[in-house]
Amino acid sequence: MSSPSPVQIREANAHLSALHRRVVELERRLEAAENTVREQAESLIRKDEQLRATTQEITEAKDKEISYLHEKLCKSEETIQRFQTTVKQKDALIGQLQHRCQILDNICRSRPLLDSMLSHMAEAERLGSLVGAGAGIGPPPANSLMDGESNCSPTRICNHKDFSLSEDDMDDQELEEIVFGTTV
Repeated sequence: MSSPSPVQIREANAHLSALHRRVVELERRLEAAENTVREQAESLIRKDEQLRATTQEITEAKDKEISYLHEKLCKSEETIQRFQTTVKQKDALIGQLQHRCQILDNICRSRPLLDSMLSHMAEAERLGSLVGAGAGIGPPPANSLMDGESNCSPTRICNHKDFSLSEDDMDDQELEEIVFGTTV
């Protein structure tokens, strides 16, 4: 074998030199790429940690708010329950008061009749017994009242010829019979 010529050696040296420069350039670019990848990885790790911390804070804040709202909801439900109980009590009281009001209305409608009756009774008391008419002499009249009887009994009022009730008075009498059984 023959030895290489100086031109071939120079070309080979130039080729090796170019190859060496290319290797150095590729190693530099590789190192730069590795640095970029490392920096990006570290940046992603930092961002991931920040996002995890932020997510944890948001989760804790959400849990606190849910707990607060749940407690507030429970208190609101208790308040609603108390209000409903109060409303039921007030409704019952209103029912009682309406019944009493109805009784008082019936009394007020009957008042003119009662006033008239009381004025007639007062006039009868003022007149008293007849002077000199021989009170207490002779037998009692045939239609006089026996002991224990009353001219105001319900059966006598309905059957008495001189006393008549209008339809309104009959309705009121039925209401009064119902009302007298209650406590005011």
